[in-house]
Amino acid sequence: MAEEIVVIEGDGIGREVVPAAIEVLEAFDIGFEFVEAEAGDAVKETTGEALPAETYETVADADATLFGAAGETAADVILPLRDAVDSFVNVRPAKAYPGVDALRPETDVVFLRENTEGVYAGHEDRLSEDLSTLTRVVTSSASRELAEYACEFVEDGRGPDGRDGFTVAHKSNVMRETDGRFRREVLAVAEERGVDADEELMDAFATKLPLDPSGYGVVVCPNLAGDVLSDLAAGLVGGLGLLPSANVGHENGLFEPVHGTAPDIAGEGIANPTATVLSAAMLLEHLGYVEEGGRVRTAVESVLSDGPRTGDLGGDATTEEVTAAIVDRL
Repeated sequence: MAEEIVVIEGDGIGREVVPAAIEVLEAFDIGFEFVEAEAGDAVKETTGEALPAETYETVADADATLFGAAGETAADVILPLRDAVDSFVNVRPAKAYPGVDALRPETDVVFLRENTEGVYAGHEDRLSEDLSTLTRVVTSSASRELAEYACEFVEDGRGPDGRDGFTVAHKSNVMRETDGRFRREVLAVAEERGVDADEELMDAFATKLPLDPSGYGVVVCPNLAGDVLSDLAAGLVGGLGLLPSANVGHENGLFEPVHGTAPDIAGEGIANPTATVLSAAMLLEHLGYVEEGGRVRTAVESVLSDGPRTGDLGGDATTEEVTAAIVDRL
Protein backbone atom coordinates (compact mmCIF):
# COMPACT_ATOMS: atom_id res chain seq x y z
CA MET A 1 0.00 0.00 0.00
CA ALA A 2 1.37 3.40 -1.01
CA GLU A 3 2.45 5.78 1.75
CA GLU A 4 0.09 8.71 2.25
CA ILE A 5 1.75 12.13 2.25
CA VAL A 6 -0.32 15.11 3.36
CA VAL A 7 0.55 18.31 1.50
CA ILE A 8 -0.16 21.64 3.21
CA GLU A 9 1.04 24.64 1.25
CA GLY A 10 -0.13 27.18 3.83
CA ASP A 11 0.45 30.88 3.18
CA GLY A 12 2.85 33.13 1.27
CA ILE A 13 5.72 31.40 -0.48
CA GLY A 14 4.54 28.09 0.94
CA ARG A 15 2.25 27.97 -2.09
CA GLU A 16 5.30 28.12 -4.35
CA VAL A 17 7.99 26.08 -2.61
CA VAL A 18 5.81 23.13 -1.56
CA PRO A 19 4.74 22.35 -5.16
CA ALA A 20 8.44 22.53 -6.08
CA ALA A 21 9.27 19.89 -3.46
CA ILE A 22 6.40 17.69 -4.63
CA GLU A 23 7.77 17.90 -8.18
CA VAL A 24 11.09 16.60 -6.84
CA LEU A 25 9.41 13.75 -4.96
CA GLU A 26 7.45 12.79 -8.07
CA ALA A 27 10.71 12.41 -9.97
CA PHE A 28 11.04 9.06 -8.16
CA ASP A 29 8.84 6.13 -9.07
CA ILE A 30 7.75 5.51 -5.48
CA GLY A 31 4.01 5.93 -5.88
CA PHE A 32 3.25 8.17 -2.93
CA GLU A 33 -0.39 9.10 -2.45
CA PHE A 34 -0.48 12.89 -2.02
CA VAL A 35 -3.44 14.30 -0.09
CA GLU A 36 -3.97 18.06 -0.06
CA ALA A 37 -5.06 19.79 3.13
CA GLU A 38 -5.41 23.39 4.30
CA ALA A 39 -4.06 25.43 7.20
CA GLY A 40 -2.98 29.01 7.86
CA ASP A 41 -4.21 32.57 7.48
CA ALA A 42 -6.12 32.06 4.25
CA VAL A 43 -8.20 29.16 5.49
CA LYS A 44 -8.94 31.02 8.74
CA GLU A 45 -10.40 33.91 6.74
CA THR A 46 -12.88 31.57 5.08
CA THR A 47 -13.60 29.02 7.83
CA GLY A 48 -12.72 30.83 11.05
CA GLU A 49 -10.15 28.16 11.91
CA ALA A 50 -6.44 28.29 11.11
CA LEU A 51 -6.21 24.52 11.49
CA PRO A 52 -9.48 22.78 10.61
CA ALA A 53 -10.18 19.57 12.54
CA GLU A 54 -10.26 17.69 9.24
CA THR A 55 -6.67 18.74 8.51
CA TYR A 56 -5.50 17.72 11.97
CA GLU A 57 -7.08 14.28 11.62
CA THR A 58 -5.73 13.79 8.09
CA VAL A 59 -2.21 14.60 9.27
CA ALA A 60 -2.52 12.30 12.30
CA ASP A 61 -3.60 9.37 10.10
CA ALA A 62 -1.02 9.86 7.33
CA ASP A 63 2.51 8.50 7.02
CA ALA A 64 4.10 11.95 6.75
CA THR A 65 3.24 15.59 6.05
CA LEU A 66 5.02 18.24 3.99
CA PHE A 67 4.15 21.74 5.21
CA GLY A 68 5.05 25.15 3.80
CA ALA A 69 4.47 28.08 6.13
CA ALA A 70 1.77 29.97 8.01
CA GLY A 71 1.59 33.70 8.62
CA GLU A 72 -0.04 35.36 11.62
CA THR A 73 -1.62 32.05 12.61
CA ALA A 74 1.71 30.18 12.74
CA ALA A 75 1.47 29.27 16.43
CA ASP A 76 -2.12 28.07 15.93
CA VAL A 77 -0.99 25.80 13.12
CA ILE A 78 2.46 24.39 13.68
CA LEU A 79 2.19 23.53 17.37
CA PRO A 80 -1.00 21.44 16.93
CA LEU A 81 0.44 19.84 13.78
CA ARG A 82 3.50 18.73 15.74
CA ASP A 83 1.10 17.25 18.26
CA ALA A 84 -0.79 15.49 15.47
CA VAL A 85 2.33 13.55 14.43
CA ASP A 86 3.32 12.89 18.06
CA SER A 87 6.59 14.72 17.47
CA PHE A 88 9.13 14.68 20.28
CA VAL A 89 12.19 16.04 18.46
CA ASN A 90 12.73 18.75 15.86
CA VAL A 91 15.76 18.03 13.67
CA ARG A 92 17.31 21.16 12.13
CA PRO A 93 20.52 20.83 10.11
CA ALA A 94 22.44 24.02 9.27
CA LYS A 95 25.09 23.39 6.64
CA ALA A 96 27.14 25.68 4.40
CA TYR A 97 27.20 24.53 0.77
CA PRO A 98 29.79 25.05 -1.97
CA GLY A 99 28.83 27.94 -4.22
CA VAL A 100 26.90 29.76 -1.49
CA ASP A 101 28.36 32.96 -0.07
CA ALA A 102 28.30 31.78 3.55
CA LEU A 103 29.57 33.84 6.45
CA ARG A 104 31.17 30.69 7.91
CA PRO A 105 31.71 28.10 5.13
CA GLU A 106 32.91 25.52 7.68
CA THR A 107 29.50 25.37 9.38
CA ASP A 108 27.90 21.93 9.55
CA VAL A 109 25.71 21.61 12.64
CA VAL A 110 22.56 19.61 13.42
CA PHE A 111 20.24 20.84 16.16
CA LEU A 112 18.12 18.26 17.96
CA ARG A 113 15.47 20.35 19.68
CA GLU A 114 12.98 19.14 22.27
CA ASN A 115 9.62 19.64 20.59
CA THR A 116 6.83 19.42 23.14
CA GLU A 117 7.69 21.38 26.27
CA GLY A 118 9.51 24.42 27.60
CA VAL A 119 7.91 27.82 27.17
CA TYR A 120 6.14 26.60 24.03
CA ALA A 121 3.86 24.34 26.09
CA GLY A 122 1.29 27.15 25.94
CA HIS A 123 0.67 27.85 29.62
CA GLU A 124 0.31 31.64 29.58
CA ASP A 125 -1.95 33.74 31.78
CA ARG A 126 -2.87 37.40 32.14
CA LEU A 127 -3.33 37.93 35.86
CA SER A 128 -3.94 41.66 35.74
CA GLU A 129 -3.56 44.70 33.51
CA ASP A 130 0.05 44.85 34.71
CA LEU A 131 1.01 41.19 35.01
CA SER A 132 1.25 38.24 32.64
CA THR A 133 2.89 34.89 33.38
CA LEU A 134 4.34 32.00 31.41
CA THR A 135 4.86 28.56 32.91
CA ARG A 136 7.84 26.57 31.64
CA VAL A 137 7.35 22.80 31.50
CA VAL A 138 10.22 20.30 31.57
CA THR A 139 9.78 16.59 32.30
CA SER A 140 12.34 13.87 32.79
CA SER A 141 10.48 11.61 30.35
CA ALA A 142 10.58 14.05 27.42
CA SER A 143 14.19 15.00 28.15
CA ARG A 144 15.26 11.35 28.21
CA GLU A 145 13.33 10.56 25.02
CA LEU A 146 15.18 13.35 23.24
CA ALA A 147 18.47 12.09 24.65
CA GLU A 148 17.79 8.54 23.47
CA TYR A 149 17.12 9.88 19.98
CA ALA A 150 20.32 11.92 20.10
CA CYS A 151 22.34 8.87 21.09
CA GLU A 152 20.84 6.82 18.25
CA PHE A 153 21.45 9.72 15.87
CA VAL A 154 25.18 9.86 16.55
CA GLU A 155 25.55 6.09 16.92
CA ASP A 156 24.11 5.68 13.42
CA GLY A 157 26.67 8.15 12.05
CA ARG A 158 24.05 10.72 11.07
CA GLY A 159 25.91 13.60 12.66
CA PRO A 160 28.21 15.88 10.62
CA ASP A 161 31.37 14.01 9.60
CA GLY A 162 30.06 11.00 11.51
CA ARG A 163 30.86 12.56 14.88
CA ASP A 164 30.17 10.17 17.73
CA GLY A 165 29.05 12.61 20.40
CA PHE A 166 26.94 15.69 21.01
CA THR A 167 26.82 18.98 22.90
CA VAL A 168 24.04 19.82 25.35
CA ALA A 169 23.15 23.54 25.25
CA HIS A 170 21.27 24.76 28.32
CA LYS A 171 20.97 27.55 30.89
CA SER A 172 20.88 25.54 34.11
CA ASN A 173 22.97 28.08 35.98
CA VAL A 174 19.88 30.34 36.01
CA MET A 175 16.91 28.04 35.34
CA ARG A 176 18.19 25.57 37.90
CA GLU A 177 15.09 23.45 38.27
CA THR A 178 13.86 23.24 34.67
CA ASP A 179 17.05 23.37 32.62
CA GLY A 180 18.76 21.63 35.51
CA ARG A 181 16.41 18.69 35.03
CA PHE A 182 16.89 18.76 31.25
CA ARG A 183 20.68 18.81 31.59
CA ARG A 184 20.80 16.01 34.19
CA GLU A 185 18.55 13.67 32.23
CA VAL A 186 20.23 14.16 28.85
CA LEU A 187 23.72 13.69 30.28
CA ALA A 188 22.56 10.66 32.28
CA VAL A 189 21.22 8.93 29.17
CA ALA A 190 24.44 9.66 27.30
CA GLU A 191 26.46 8.13 30.14
CA GLU A 192 24.19 5.08 30.30
CA ARG A 193 24.67 4.47 26.59
CA GLY A 194 28.37 5.26 26.50
CA VAL A 195 27.97 8.27 24.18
CA ASP A 196 30.33 11.21 24.53
CA ALA A 197 28.46 14.36 25.58
CA ASP A 198 29.80 17.75 26.56
CA GLU A 199 27.81 20.80 27.58
CA GLU A 200 27.66 24.52 26.95
CA LEU A 201 25.66 27.35 28.45
CA MET A 202 23.39 28.50 25.64
CA ASP A 203 24.48 32.15 25.79
CA ALA A 204 28.13 31.14 25.62
CA PHE A 205 27.24 28.83 22.75
CA ALA A 206 25.65 31.76 20.90
CA THR A 207 29.00 33.56 21.10
CA LYS A 208 31.25 30.61 20.30
CA LEU A 209 29.29 29.20 17.34
CA PRO A 210 29.83 32.21 15.02
CA LEU A 211 33.48 32.43 16.06
CA ASP A 212 34.27 28.76 15.41
CA PRO A 213 31.36 26.63 14.12
CA SER A 214 33.75 23.76 13.39
CA GLY A 215 33.80 23.10 17.12
CA TYR A 216 30.23 21.78 17.04
CA GLY A 217 28.44 18.91 15.33
CA VAL A 218 25.23 17.70 16.97
CA VAL A 219 23.63 20.06 19.50
CA VAL A 220 20.86 18.92 21.85
CA CYS A 221 18.77 21.70 23.37
CA PRO A 222 15.44 22.66 24.93
CA ASN A 223 12.59 23.92 22.79
CA LEU A 224 13.08 27.69 22.71
CA ALA A 225 16.87 27.46 22.68
CA GLY A 226 16.76 25.15 19.67
CA ASP A 227 14.50 27.56 17.83
CA VAL A 228 16.73 30.59 18.44
CA LEU A 229 20.14 28.94 18.08
CA SER A 230 19.28 27.21 14.80
CA ASP A 231 18.18 30.56 13.35
CA LEU A 232 21.52 31.98 14.49
CA ALA A 233 23.24 29.19 12.58
CA ALA A 234 21.18 30.03 9.49
CA GLY A 235 22.93 33.39 9.38
CA LEU A 236 26.27 31.59 9.13
CA VAL A 237 25.36 29.45 6.10
CA GLY A 238 23.52 31.87 3.83
CA GLY A 239 20.07 32.40 5.31
CA LEU A 240 16.86 30.65 6.29
CA GLY A 241 16.20 29.70 2.68
CA LEU A 242 18.67 26.84 3.13
CA LEU A 243 17.40 25.28 6.37
CA PRO A 244 15.05 22.28 6.33
CA SER A 245 13.56 20.61 9.38
CA ALA A 246 11.86 17.42 10.50
CA ASN A 247 9.37 17.05 13.34
CA VAL A 248 9.88 13.40 14.15
CA GLY A 249 7.31 11.22 15.87
CA HIS A 250 7.32 7.52 16.63
CA GLU A 251 5.34 6.51 13.55
CA ASN A 252 4.75 9.82 11.79
CA GLY A 253 6.57 12.97 10.81
CA LEU A 254 6.03 16.58 9.75
CA PHE A 255 8.58 18.17 7.42
CA GLU A 256 8.88 21.90 6.84
CA PRO A 257 11.32 24.64 5.86
CA VAL A 258 12.49 26.78 8.76
CA HIS A 259 11.68 30.01 6.91
CA GLY A 260 8.31 31.75 7.10
CA THR A 261 5.87 33.06 4.51
CA ALA A 262 8.15 35.84 3.12
CA PRO A 263 5.20 38.09 2.21
CA ASP A 264 7.51 40.61 0.50
CA ILE A 265 8.19 38.16 -2.34
CA ALA A 266 5.13 35.91 -2.19
CA GLY A 267 3.51 35.37 -5.55
CA GLU A 268 6.49 36.60 -7.56
CA GLY A 269 7.85 33.14 -8.36
CA ILE A 270 11.33 33.91 -7.03
CA ALA A 271 11.29 32.09 -3.68
CA ASN A 272 14.17 29.76 -2.93
CA PRO A 273 12.80 26.18 -2.83
CA THR A 274 15.99 24.67 -1.34
CA ALA A 275 14.84 24.42 2.28
CA THR A 276 11.57 22.74 1.30
CA VAL A 277 13.25 20.36 -1.13
CA LEU A 278 15.76 19.38 1.57
CA SER A 279 12.82 18.89 3.95
CA ALA A 280 11.41 16.50 1.35
CA ALA A 281 14.75 14.67 1.39
CA MET A 282 14.37 14.26 5.15
CA LEU A 283 10.83 12.95 4.55
CA LEU A 284 12.19 10.33 2.16
CA GLU A 285 14.79 9.20 4.66
CA HIS A 286 12.24 9.07 7.47
CA LEU A 287 10.12 6.69 5.39
CA GLY A 288 13.10 4.47 4.65
CA TYR A 289 14.02 5.81 1.21
CA VAL A 290 17.56 6.64 2.27
CA GLU A 291 19.14 6.32 -1.16
CA GLU A 292 16.53 8.58 -2.74
CA GLY A 293 16.94 11.15 0.03
CA GLY A 294 20.68 11.14 -0.56
CA ARG A 295 20.17 11.67 -4.28
CA VAL A 296 18.01 14.72 -3.58
CA ARG A 297 20.73 16.18 -1.35
CA THR A 298 23.37 15.58 -4.02
CA ALA A 299 21.20 17.20 -6.68
CA VAL A 300 20.52 20.23 -4.48
CA GLU A 301 24.21 20.64 -3.65
CA SER A 302 25.07 20.46 -7.35
CA VAL A 303 22.58 23.21 -8.20
CA LEU A 304 23.73 25.38 -5.30
CA SER A 305 27.31 24.99 -6.47
CA ASP A 306 26.81 25.49 -10.21
CA GLY A 307 23.54 27.40 -10.41
CA PRO A 308 20.96 28.49 -11.20
CA ARG A 309 20.33 30.35 -7.95
CA THR A 310 17.51 32.53 -6.66
CA GLY A 311 17.98 36.18 -5.70
CA ASP A 312 18.62 35.52 -2.01
CA LEU A 313 21.76 33.62 -3.06
CA GLY A 314 22.95 36.24 -5.52
CA GLY A 315 21.32 34.84 -8.65
CA ASP A 316 18.29 35.80 -10.72
CA ALA A 317 16.60 32.44 -11.27
CA THR A 318 12.95 31.72 -10.59
CA THR A 319 11.61 29.05 -8.26
CA GLU A 320 10.58 27.06 -11.31
CA GLU A 321 14.03 27.26 -12.89
CA VAL A 322 15.80 26.09 -9.74
CA THR A 323 13.32 23.25 -9.30
CA ALA A 324 13.77 22.14 -12.91
CA ALA A 325 17.55 22.15 -12.43
CA ILE A 326 17.28 19.93 -9.34
CA VAL A 327 14.99 17.48 -11.15
CA ASP A 328 17.39 17.50 -14.11
CA ARG A 329 20.28 16.54 -11.80
CA LEU A 330 18.18 13.65 -10.47
